[in-house]
Amino acid sequence: MNWITNYVRPRINSMLGRRADMPENLWIKDPETGEMVFHKDLESNQFVIPSSGHHMKISAKERLKFFFDDGRYETLENPKVMQDPLKFRDEKRYVDRLKDAKAKTGLEDAIINALGTVEGLPVVVTVQDFAFMGGSLGMAAGDAIVHGFEVALQRKRPLILFAASGGARMQEGILSLMQLPRTTVGVDRLKEAGLPYIVVLTNPTTGGVTASYAMLGDVHIAEPGALIGFAGPRVIEQTIREKLPDGFQRAEYLMEHGMVDMVVSRLELRQTIAKLLKILLKLPEEHKPLEPEILPPAVISAEARPQA
Repeated sequence: MNWITNYVRPRINSMLGRRADMPENLWIKDPETGEMVFHKDLESNQFVIPSSGHHMKISAKERLKFFFDDGRYETLENPKVMQDPLKFRDEKRYVDRLKDAKAKTGLEDAIINALGTVEGLPVVVTVQDFAFMGGSLGMAAGDAIVHGFEVALQRKRPLILFAASGGARMQEGILSLMQLPRTTVGVDRLKEAGLPYIVVLTNPTTGGVTASYAMLGDVHIAEPGALIGFAGPRVIEQTIREKLPDGFQRAEYLMEHGMVDMVVSRLELRQTIAKLLKILLKLPEEHKPLEPEILPPAVISAEARPQA
């Protein structure tokens, strides 16, 4: 028991009349400069720290809210798959890890598919949430990604994928690795139909995900400072026994070496992707936005409704 934390601090707080409901995350520290930023200011800036431009990690739902027009979108139900097919157990049972991840994130797995518009253009958006077991790719996530491609094909819409992952999910073994070719087939079918596929690489995008659908886009956009690669820098250094260059595997380094097409701030992603889609779809710059009834209020996700 910590005597200062559990006894002294509560006594001082009670004497000073401190409110018990004071939020703990009122201020957030910039990992780069140490500057303290007011949480509301950071949220209004899409969790990009104004002074340094550092991009904080955000949830899949926040990503969708910031990306779609007026924060309005319709989520798609993901296919149901068998959980824990290998009856895996290490320090904890795999089913218990899944329960913890679901309780923490409110998601069924690491992938959310959504329909909406970006500057009036109808699109399908697939987002990986790193908070769900490191955005790892298992059977459920693989099926959800394939489902996103299928919906894009059916509705003849471009697909934008936000990648954030530590790689394949070890608890599902070879069944997890099989999602790499499955998702690759989904990419091929979308391209055969002539529909644009844009990938946004966020921090981090590593492991088997970078060996499949995350590196097969028509255009690859990375958020500033994002870690992108297959094996981690430490593993590479230990293997080749050489010191890696500064900024190795970061978004800016990869753009300089031709692995990423552009590095774009989160604040400019929506406008940039809309321009790219107009070019890829051969639409005029003054393309007229679709009418609002594409997403009637009855199907807008509750979490996506604008706050009063």
